Amino acid sequence: MLLIDSDNEEFQLFDSRPLNKRDNERTSFNSITINQYINKKMTSKTNHLWGGRFNEPTDEFVKIFGASVTFDKVLAFYDIQGSEAHATMLSEIGVLTKDELKQILDGLASIKDEISKGQFEWSIDLEDVHMNIEARLTEICGLPGKKLHTGRSRNDQVATDMRLYLRDQVQTINNEILRLLNALLDLAEGEKSTIMPGFTHLQAAQPVSFGHHLLAYFEMFKRDYERLEDSYKRINTMPLGAAALAGTSYPIKRERTAELLGFDRICANSIDAVSDRDFTIEFCANASLIMMHLSRFSEELILWSSAQFNFVTLPDSFCTGSSIMPQKKNPDVPELVRGKTGRVNGNLIALLTLMKGQPLAYNKDNQEDKEPLFDTVETLQACLRVFADMVPTIKANTETMRSSTLKGYTTATDLADYLVKKGMPFRDAHDVVGNAVAYAITQSKDLSELSLEELQSFDSTIEADIFDFISLEGSLNARNHLGGTAPEQVSLAIKAARNLLKGASS
Repeated sequence: MLLIDSDNEEFQLFDSRPLNKRDNERTSFNSITINQYINKKMTSKTNHLWGGRFNEPTDEFVKIFGASVTFDKVLAFYDIQGSEAHATMLSEIGVLTKDELKQILDGLASIKDEISKGQFEWSIDLEDVHMNIEARLTEICGLPGKKLHTGRSRNDQVATDMRLYLRDQVQTINNEILRLLNALLDLAEGEKSTIMPGFTHLQAAQPVSFGHHLLAYFEMFKRDYERLEDSYKRINTMPLGAAALAGTSYPIKRERTAELLGFDRICANSIDAVSDRDFTIEFCANASLIMMHLSRFSEELILWSSAQFNFVTLPDSFCTGSSIMPQKKNPDVPELVRGKTGRVNGNLIALLTLMKGQPLAYNKDNQEDKEPLFDTVETLQACLRVFADMVPTIKANTETMRSSTLKGYTTATDLADYLVKKGMPFRDAHDVVGNAVAYAITQSKDLSELSLEELQSFDSTIEADIFDFISLEGSLNARNHLGGTAPEQVSLAIKAARNLLKGASS
């Protein structure tokens, strides 16, 4: 593996030089003068941003092993945003002159432009995104660039960058959830009178409206949206000013920096500010819940689109074929989403494990918090996007759904309820209906297909109106209460949901 160092030299992932050669490069501090020592340090490949304490350059493999710039450069624009606010605050308290502030802001703008155009040279020697940007800033504007880090540390800097990044991502993700919620409402509205079997234990249980079934997912994703909204206030809390862990001796104004960056509040404890990543873990926990709901929906779409169910048809654009079986139409999108749920769950476990054993305050372990977070964000956004695009294209096979509902004696509960209304205790009614179902099975008939005389043989109180109750439509319409499956209630639920979404999107 080859990488490029700051001097544009190629180097191997592993140092193949003999150990004795490496040892010969080391110089004893006691054998040289102070001036010789300083001169040697300035020309060595120690990191010039923190290398003053060190007597020898970092091992090449350790340099690669410890570098994070290959992935944390995702935070580059957020790092610049934080630096702009920090510099402005430093100028206001007199640490920077107005001219120095202008040079810094102009330099940061130039760096942002270089990154946008793909012209910025990232260096592993400089470890991370922060030091890469700071080094380039110093190249551009000299001494003012070196002053920028006054009153802050990489510890509070990275925590701030991650919060700036994550609050943007939460907003993007919630916009995708809103798209999915609206798609579900549109589909549910068109299918509010479509009858399908409702399942428990994956056994046909009672007739339900397909629209009502879809609204169950609406409720799940609505709660997901609310959880992300609630977590936003914990994400939007500013660590900057905590410095390494104890704060700084400079008269900084954290509240001013928070104002400039749009944070709602400031981390109240400097140690906590730099050491904990619970806001990242909370986001990933919320992401896992969203993916779990997407996975459940995916599982049903996979079953429903099979030849054995044939409840729905998915469009060709969201499916693929088989390399060997020409008749196949595979529901790849829901299958992939179902699979990616494990990936997101794994990232959550990784972050929980990362954090669980760390003493206060900051530890290098926390470098490992970024890749799981970035991966979760990207995966979740992609899954929500594809679902929001796919849901409007789902076609319900209404006749198949209806005929399937007639199997499994799904109106048996309605017959029991009918007998209870006639004065029979429910447990007795349960037994009567059980006998009626057993008889219907021997006749290969649904309960609604039995004659009045056959039904009356099980209880004499049954009258001719029974067929209004044990028909599919009768069963559906009977559950006309808040949260019920009656088409009228589905319409009311959709109306309430749309009003809710209007408030969320405004």
